Amino acid sequence: MNLDGTSAIVTGAASGLGAATAKALAAAGVRVFGLDLATGWEKAGGPGEGVTPVSGDVTSADDVASAVAAAADAGPLRMTVNCAGLGWASRILSKKGVHDFDLFKTVISVNLVGTFNVLRLAAEAMSKTDPVDEAGQRGLIVNTASVAAFDGQIGQIAYSASKGGVAGMCLPAARDLAQFGIRVMTIAPGIIDTPMMAGITEEFRESLAASVPFPARLGRPDEYAQLALMIAEHDYLNGEVIRMDGSLRMAPR
Repeated sequence: MNLDGTSAIVTGAASGLGAATAKALAAAGVRVFGLDLATGWEKAGGPGEGVTPVSGDVTSADDVASAVAAAADAGPLRMTVNCAGLGWASRILSKKGVHDFDLFKTVISVNLVGTFNVLRLAAEAMSKTDPVDEAGQRGLIVNTASVAAFDGQIGQIAYSASKGGVAGMCLPAARDLAQFGIRVMTIAPGIIDTPMMAGITEEFRESLAASVPFPARLGRPDEYAQLALMIAEHDYLNGEVIRMDGSLRMAPR
């Protein structure tokens, strides 16, 4: 699918995977609308060149509807990439007590419910556009899961559940939206060098890199963006979860 001259929505666009994807799409001639919390944009100091910042919460129907409307008004909405998420950790039972129920609900709400909220509203807007080819293709939605969806570690019960849900949505979403010419794909990154990793020591960073079979390093946000654009170019990719992890399989801890 040719994205030149179209519009796109990227959630979590103020940092990490979202920022890299928004930058790559803008460089490809796409009018990018980056959705993130106002605090996220403040911390980032603003968007990159070619990216229009939109402050909002992915769990809010009104916020997402406004972002979708802005993108659709700017040109045909052809691509949406869901990168917004959080990764708080806690064990079900620990010395501190039982897993906080609100924490679990918050992780599920942002990572899973937020992804679905954006998916459903973006798909609605895409369905109203003209097809771009003889097959009737209208758009692409790329969601972000994690290798934790399959290899969840100790303390990742909430995160793994949320990302497992994102992975599980991929095929039924692709099947639901096939009649409208909308593809749905999911990327499951491994250990990526994002701001979420900023607080770890260099020694721990090196041990994480060494745990990746090949290449033995942390993944880069721009590699995620590269894969998202490759998926857009490859029209026969649909309803699949792609692991981007250097063949990593996470150990229990």
